[in-house]
Amino acid sequence: MKSYRATYMRGGTSRALIFNESDLPADKKSWDEIFLRALGSPDPYGRQLNGMGGGISSLSKVAVVRASGNPAADVDYTFAQVSVTESKVDYKGNCGNISSAIGPFAVLQGLCKVTGGEARVRIFNTNTQKIIHSIFPVKDSLPEFSGDLEIPGVAGTGAPIRLEFQEPGGASTGSLLPTGKICESLQVVGVGAIEVSMVDAANACVMVRARDLGLAGTEAPAELEHSVELLKKLDLIRRHASVTMGISKNLEDAANYIAIPYLGIISPATGPDRDFEMRVIASGQPHKALPLTVSLCAAVTAKLPGSVIHEAVQGRALSVVRIGMPTGVLQLSADVENEGGNWIARSGSFYRTARLLFVGEVFV
Repeated sequence: MKSYRATYMRGGTSRALIFNESDLPADKKSWDEIFLRALGSPDPYGRQLNGMGGGISSLSKVAVVRASGNPAADVDYTFAQVSVTESKVDYKGNCGNISSAIGPFAVLQGLCKVTGGEARVRIFNTNTQKIIHSIFPVKDSLPEFSGDLEIPGVAGTGAPIRLEFQEPGGASTGSLLPTGKICESLQVVGVGAIEVSMVDAANACVMVRARDLGLAGTEAPAELEHSVELLKKLDLIRRHASVTMGISKNLEDAANYIAIPYLGIISPATGPDRDFEMRVIASGQPHKALPLTVSLCAAVTAKLPGSVIHEAVQGRALSVVRIGMPTGVLQLSADVENEGGNWIARSGSFYRTARLLFVGEVFV
């Protein structure tokens, strides 16, 4: 069996196999097969028992890192979403959770040097062509993983990693508002007209009201997962949004992109510790927590007057956006401005933790 050097890390509420690009074949056309075999896909049983994947989208991920030639970055990072059940590897979007593991990985690999007690690693995400700054503590020039920060969905605590997304608008489509509209009616074959907000910040997303789907918006992921007809309807909405946003050519083409656009189900807050509730469909599955890029997109959308999220927060001006999710509350910051009638997302930030799990070889 052939093997490749790899590092296995948790980043936020996801896990990924992370490769130094120099350890992979120069021919990138061979990468898909390596990633599929390494993670155990496709698996018709949905468990990826024959590989390193965990049977859900948040545990079926790969990252590839190299030293950057971009003067604004220290390392380049490519994210790959590997399908659990199909022979598909999607490079269209980024993963905010895995982004939190890239800075520490780069330091561990010697791809960038750090001094003092804090590192600031500048990451160029090749999927979205965007810059992310990763700030985290270091000790003896190595990442510090132990700390007191607890994040929803992860047992235990870790060192805080602050991720700052620079100019996140248009990451997938080139425009914060791909259709030029903050809210519009989407004509979905087999579903009818449904009002949505289609926004692209860190990743392209389509946001829809829970009540318009006959949902409360507080459903557990397992409850959504067992509703086959609902998932089919949500996938139709997502594919129509993909075509409308210019991500794919037609509905059939949209089925090939398993990552974007993500679909967010929005409802009003259920408690004083949050501003609104969100459930997310990621790679065809209800997410157990929240994808970070989708959360950042939601924080931006909350500041756009007339959006389905701005409506859910009753138009309140939010300095910190608090999103209710299945495992708790996620807090983010987003800097959004209107210049001459054009909405611009200046930056977005949040805190994550990461953990090094193993360094060695993965057999394919």
